[in-house]
Amino acid sequence: MRFEKASLDDIGTLTELRAAYLLDDHGEIPEEELGVLRLRLLDYFRAHLGRDMTAFVAREGDEIAACCLLLTVEKPPSPSFPRGRVGVVFNVYTRPEYRRQGAARRLMELLLDDAEEQQLDHVELKATDAGYHLYRSLGFEDTASEYHEMKFFF
Repeated sequence: MRFEKASLDDIGTLTELRAAYLLDDHGEIPEEELGVLRLRLLDYFRAHLGRDMTAFVAREGDEIAACCLLLTVEKPPSPSFPRGRVGVVFNVYTRPEYRRQGAARRLMELLLDDAEEQQLDHVELKATDAGYHLYRSLGFEDTASEYHEMKFFF
């Protein structure tokens, strides 16, 4: 397998891998809703890839076997992030036929090297049960906060 940064030519495949991840994570998604998500994902990748988002891919021949995404977010600096730049990992996904071969680990190592080169204050993610042990083995730590994580839905 070859491990590298994705290019704009990979946007179609990144969209399909994101859709596959969402199906694995959420179960069934109505086809109409999935179609809308795919269109929005294409627009998202066009707007962000190579700017504030980097995608890392594992290629087996001409096929992308696995991917992970790093979104760089700028925030007002604080004691928790003095440079005001943090990374958010999402969509760590390996096609089923390529799982358990170390692709996700190698991609995450590339991602963390890139985050260090960018001098990000930290990298954060939300781990599924399936990925938790991988992230712990890479040095990610569980975090606790005196703040309550909250959302407002429209």
